[in-house]
Amino acid sequence: MFNLNRWQSRTAALMALSVTVGTVAPFITASPSFAQTTFSDVSSNYWAAQFIQQLSQRGVIAGFPDGSFRPEEPVTRAQFAAMVNKAFQKTQQRSPISFTDVPSNYWASSAIGQAYTIGFLSGYPGNRFEPNQAIPRQQVLVSLANGLEYSPTGNTESTLQYFNDASNIASYARSPIAAATEKQIVVNYPNVKFLNPTATATRAQVAAFIYQALVSSNQASAINSPYVVAVGSTTPTPVAVTIPQGTAIPVKYDKAEKILVTKDETAPLTLTVSQNVVTQDGSVVIPAGSQVIGQLKPATGGSQFIAEKLVLTSGQEYQLNASSDVITKTERVNKGTSTGSIIQNTVLGAGAAAAVSAVTGDRAIATEEVLGGAGIGALVGLFFGRNSVDLIAIDPDTDLQMTINQNLFVSLR
Repeated sequence: MFNLNRWQSRTAALMALSVTVGTVAPFITASPSFAQTTFSDVSSNYWAAQFIQQLSQRGVIAGFPDGSFRPEEPVTRAQFAAMVNKAFQKTQQRSPISFTDVPSNYWASSAIGQAYTIGFLSGYPGNRFEPNQAIPRQQVLVSLANGLEYSPTGNTESTLQYFNDASNIASYARSPIAAATEKQIVVNYPNVKFLNPTATATRAQVAAFIYQALVSSNQASAINSPYVVAVGSTTPTPVAVTIPQGTAIPVKYDKAEKILVTKDETAPLTLTVSQNVVTQDGSVVIPAGSQVIGQLKPATGGSQFIAEKLVLTSGQEYQLNASSDVITKTERVNKGTSTGSIIQNTVLGAGAAAAVSAVTGDRAIATEEVLGGAGIGALVGLFFGRNSVDLIAIDPDTDLQMTINQNLFVSLR
């Protein structure tokens, strides 16, 4: 079995910095496909690491140019407005207004206006928003509960009694926080019994709250964290695991002992996961027998397997960004060579089959099964007149082992 202790991670290098006229936005945004998901100051055992990684992968939050995330830094109301807009897609709930302390050229003006109209944030008396004010934890929870239109189903005060510091929760926040607690949006570190409602929310805490809000609205799979408050919960929540980039996936190919392709061809290929990939506690993340669907593609000096999709034995499908090393080993086919020795226990790409047929003169090769079932008749002419051809020779048991190029998020059902 492959154990997650053996995972290796690399650091993604691409980030995009949000810049406005004369101002650098207080946090960095990145497109999800190139998002940085590992940070110099967020270790793998940091309490909020998985929440941060998953929101970073979604492009909701991101790091700073020096590769840090700064998880303990405070979040302002303007920054939170921007995060909310990236996390949730929601139609307008109320008409926009202009806040007296948010000029039109302020970096977060649009985000604040949007967060207001979709119901996640409101202002203060006098039509002020206080964009640079550090946002308290209770305001974050109120915002998420109100924005998602959650109301408590049980007795508010009974629910809040779970927290040892429930008396510190402001009156306006009690009902929304009770609703957020029921929906398991509340994450309390280091002690789940202390809400610390008036404390300034940090970047790590906001990441955890927003991610749990996505879970509550069925937009993300639950993360197994001991700091998620689960009042009266008797049904275990689904567990999700992040498989980090650099992880090896052991695969096999049962149809043949060898694959031959030309250096210029692209051929579809489906591989089978050969061993269970498991977590430290023995939970199977990727079961043996799962399929990896992708293509053999031309690469510098050879061929490379590029994975596109992972299909678990349960039928769950995930987009997969993974690849093998470039395979450069070649096998020469000479004129007059017996085709039987070439094709025994071998699967050919359409281009390779055409090359073998043309060089050996054995037209029967055209009737053999090739990768993807492509016809090879039209390709034979490309190799007429050659006395030999060099084909890329692939050993599926060793050459097609691949590593994940981008964090993969898998739900354990």
